[in-house]
Amino acid sequence: MPPRIWLVTVGVAAALTGCGKKQAVQAHSADSPIPVKIAPVVQRDVRRVLESIGTLYPFDESVISAEIDGRVDQVKVDLGDRVKAGEVMVHISDEEQRYLLTQNEAQLRASLDRLGLKEENDKVKDIRETPDPRRAQADLFDAEQRYKRSKSLVDQGIASQSDLDGAVSKFKAAQAAYDSTLYQTRNLVSEVERTKAMLDMQRKKLRDTSVRAPFDAFVKERTITVGQYVRVNTPLITLVKTDPIRLRLEIPERMALFVKEGQLVDVLLEAFEGRIFQGKIWRISPTVDQNKRTFVVEALIQNASGQLKPGSYARARVPTNRTERIKLVPSKAVYYVFGSNKVYVVAGNIVEARDVKLGDRFDQDVEILEGVRMGEQVATTQLNRLDTGSKVEATL
Repeated sequence: MPPRIWLVTVGVAAALTGCGKKQAVQAHSADSPIPVKIAPVVQRDVRRVLESIGTLYPFDESVISAEIDGRVDQVKVDLGDRVKAGEVMVHISDEEQRYLLTQNEAQLRASLDRLGLKEENDKVKDIRETPDPRRAQADLFDAEQRYKRSKSLVDQGIASQSDLDGAVSKFKAAQAAYDSTLYQTRNLVSEVERTKAMLDMQRKKLRDTSVRAPFDAFVKERTITVGQYVRVNTPLITLVKTDPIRLRLEIPERMALFVKEGQLVDVLLEAFEGRIFQGKIWRISPTVDQNKRTFVVEALIQNASGQLKPGSYARARVPTNRTERIKLVPSKAVYYVFGSNKVYVVAGNIVEARDVKLGDRFDQDVEILEGVRMGEQVATTQLNRLDTGSKVEATL
């Protein structure tokens, strides 16, 4: 259920009455004035403080899943455990992955030897300088020299045409063999790159047999056991990061101009009665919920001890930079009767009952938004005996 939000005005009416029972106005004789104490309606400049009820959320929550198929042979963490980034939480049997890695390494070693490379990261600068093309080039050079000698001898009439034809045939065959060797060597270089990629992937698979924590966190849930066969994307462990922890609030849209990033927030929780945690606003939603006419604000609260738990309700007080001049009367001057808040304005020795709209509460006073004017006097005692037209004897 989404968090609810109140301004400071919420609950004032109930607090003023002290109980939920309605009391009937007591009749009195018109000839006997009721002795009452009165107080003036006053003005005061106040800084608004926004109050809201919100919910705590983890800073991050992640479901850690398997990235390879295999049988779980170790589970090293459980519910509530604190883990560090990089710590192994689950291990999946790696025997098959090690066999495949050895096979891929042997295949790469053979290809590197054919290219005359020693190290895995060595590169071929010129394929004509690799062993196979150099042998083919030597054969081509030898065939070319034989052809040239045979041609010279034929031109001198010393050798037969058939000898020259044989030399030409061998020269062309050597040329074709050299071109073929270059083509095969290029393919071998490409094959080495593919084998390296396969080897890197196999090494990753071997690393993936050790499932590690991606960040410092607490274990929220463990969903696997030793001996269980898992496949890729099988959920293993759910982690929550709670330091810092998020407090998500819903703020009335009319307060949008008075809530800024970086503002401090006082946070109270039922589990820590009397203790105030301090947070700071760090995220403000750019949109307003059209149904509730509120927007979401998030505050961060430091939680190194892990005492604050995600899902808890919290009350927050956000001081704003909004200063207003308001009208105040004593809280005891407001009387809740028949579903409305009333004050009893005393003019001379006659009472006028008025419905009022309440605002925020400030210590022993309450803000009046509508219903009274500056300078008027209101009764603060005997309220259950008063009504419009009542005669009173007023004292301060």
